[in-house]
Amino acid sequence: MADTEQPTGTHKVGEMAPDPYSRNCPSRPLLKSLGDLWTVLVIGALHHADRPQRFKEISVQVDGISTKMLTQTLRGLERDGLLERHQYPEIPPRVTYELTDSGKGLAEALAQVEAWATDHLGAVTEARARYDAAH
Repeated sequence: MADTEQPTGTHKVGEMAPDPYSRNCPSRPLLKSLGDLWTVLVIGALHHADRPQRFKEISVQVDGISTKMLTQTLRGLERDGLLERHQYPEIPPRVTYELTDSGKGLAEALAQVEAWATDHLGAVTEARARYDAAH
């Protein structure tokens, strides 16, 4: 890890900057969770909706996600400060989820990754087929 002169993210001047290429860097578990398929899709669904979403709305948008996995993903994103859960004192109870400012910033970055993936899917599929045929 390298020293930094300017504060970046959550570390302070004079502290060691996170270095995800170092095996002991605490950023690695965060990167692992951010690269998870369900995390990417739930963040994207909330970003595309551009308004708070209920659990059912998210589950419809993220086709194939189980109730258990959506619950775990939402809890993890809330824990990481990427979304806020709002519970309303109504009967029946109403809960909505929306991205925080950090979550919105992540959503913008992931939108670029999503666009790259869809734009390059054909080329990657062809490359995989060539590789698989040769091995």
